[in-house]
Amino acid sequence: MLVAANRDEFHERPTRALAEWIDAPGVFAGRDAVAGGTWMGATRSARFALVTNYREPGVPIPPDAPSRGALVARFLQGADTPEDYLRQLATDMHRYAGFNLVVGDAQAVWYVSNRGPAARRLSPGRYALSNHLLDSPWPKSVATQARIDTVLAQAGTPDDDALFSALRNRDVAHDDALPSTGLSLERERLLSSAFIISPTYGTRASTLYALSDDGYARYVERRYDATGEPIGEQAKVWHASV
Repeated sequence: MLVAANRDEFHERPTRALAEWIDAPGVFAGRDAVAGGTWMGATRSARFALVTNYREPGVPIPPDAPSRGALVARFLQGADTPEDYLRQLATDMHRYAGFNLVVGDAQAVWYVSNRGPAARRLSPGRYALSNHLLDSPWPKSVATQARIDTVLAQAGTPDDDALFSALRNRDVAHDDALPSTGLSLERERLLSSAFIISPTYGTRASTLYALSDDGYARYVERRYDATGEPIGEQAKVWHASV
């Protein structure tokens, strides 16, 4: 299994780099220093999860809405199967701003959005996720999937630098291909590239998580500043206990 992802966020939001959490041994993730959750993480027991925001600028976020990063953190720190976790979450999803959530372990991977149909188990295959529903054909998703497919088509173990390069695509979509989410045309253009650079908001980190058939896990995070330049990299490798 391979997950390759970019994390886009406001540059002013404090963030901690990938590390094993002191308050949750066995959990590896970056961390939102404001709300305490995370956008993506994995564990020694082969659990992993990730969340993306669902773009809907015209929909107000309730002032008491829980942090979406807690959806990932709670799964990583728990013991429920992915299916059971999402079943229990179903009655509570309306409290959150729009999100997409993927949770998995060595046996199964599940997906849900509180802006889409019921949770479903994902069959083996490849998937792309941005800020709409899973596999929505947004230009950045289609282009990034194609670039990663090219890397994976090469013989041997996928090269980290090649995968990070695929995630670093700065191509802006043509106007007629842009999604219409309620943002200005200028903003839609900015957000249409897989790797976003602007003074206030952009791609803060790229992450690779791989779990091999023999149980070895590898998690690499490369971080960037507001100009898109790398500012640090962390890597964790372990044998998952399943």
